[in-house]
Amino acid sequence: MARSFLDNLARDLEAPIEARGFGSGWFSGFFGIVLAIAGLSFVAALRWPEFFAMPELEAVRNWAGFRTLIHVTLLTSYALALLSLLLRPRKAIGMTALVIALGATILGGASVQPEETRSWGIFFGVDFFAINMIATGLMFAPIERIFPHNAKQRLFRIEWREDLFYYLISSMLVQLITFLALAPSTFVMAKTGNLAEMRAWVGALPWLVQFALAMILTDLAQYWFHRLFHRVPFLWGFHAVHHSAKSMDWLAGARMHFVEIILLRGVTSLPLLTLGFAPSVMQAYIGMVYIYASLVHANLRGDFNGLGRWLVTPRYHHWHHAIEAEGVDKNFAIHFPLLDRLFGTYYFPDNKWPTGYGVPEAVPKGYLAQLKYPFVRKGS
Repeated sequence: MARSFLDNLARDLEAPIEARGFGSGWFSGFFGIVLAIAGLSFVAALRWPEFFAMPELEAVRNWAGFRTLIHVTLLTSYALALLSLLLRPRKAIGMTALVIALGATILGGASVQPEETRSWGIFFGVDFFAINMIATGLMFAPIERIFPHNAKQRLFRIEWREDLFYYLISSMLVQLITFLALAPSTFVMAKTGNLAEMRAWVGALPWLVQFALAMILTDLAQYWFHRLFHRVPFLWGFHAVHHSAKSMDWLAGARMHFVEIILLRGVTSLPLLTLGFAPSVMQAYIGMVYIYASLVHANLRGDFNGLGRWLVTPRYHHWHHAIEAEGVDKNFAIHFPLLDRLFGTYYFPDNKWPTGYGVPEAVPKGYLAQLKYPFVRKGS
């Protein structure tokens, strides 16, 4: 029965565009689900903070208006769920939103109190997942509908389930990923005590100067990291998972192999931690990168021929994912195309988009199969 309901939900979410028009109840159901999941995640983080909450977000949870936000989020999800149930002949979306919101309410809703728990020393960042989902999903899902490059591409396109699972895993396992990613930075910090004066100098720079410098240094590190993953066959096996997405939208950026996420974040953290950037600069940069990564993968129109020469735009990064030969091994920069110009990997033809995305090799479908792929791939 549960399997049948999930199949009905998937079919309803993947309904053709003509069945999603205004007044059909599709959008109210979809946003009802998003808000219900966000509300449930916040309630779980408050009820079992040792298991489901990030210590770094304690200030957010202690904010006086946080419980009011939860209350409004759940009430809005209820209203949208009921509206979808009233308007839509197929009830799977609205019923899902309603059940999730009811579950959050049963757990205590906005009045939830922490339960005594015995920490296992590991947590799942459901609060981080909820904030991440609100910051990116609720931002880009509507924008892609209003300003799409490919108007025929649906919100729940082929492979959306895979990419949503990647999105969930990378958010929920943020503690483990952060620990592994920061391990090399911790080692480097311990071995570079002679850089204390430089760290003090960097830390004394104006905040905006630090932020701009962080973007430049991390982009330089990521450029060569990115290029290395294209050139070394074994490393390409990890990166091929990211490039295997055949459609580009804000969710496609989440498709990254677990190993590559850890290595990439480790490389990104090195210049920030070892050179003494202020913690608030590092936090702001990381928050910006989450949104920026969604933006450059997004299904958004706009050629931006001029801007794309100086800042990475969706069309610029789409060429990096292009199936066409002229786009292969081009546009490695994450923020500044100047790096591609300097190192001979720039490709940005005026007013032209790729005709397709993906890789010529047969990357398997499914998270577990893709997790194993780099280790069993022929030629790795």
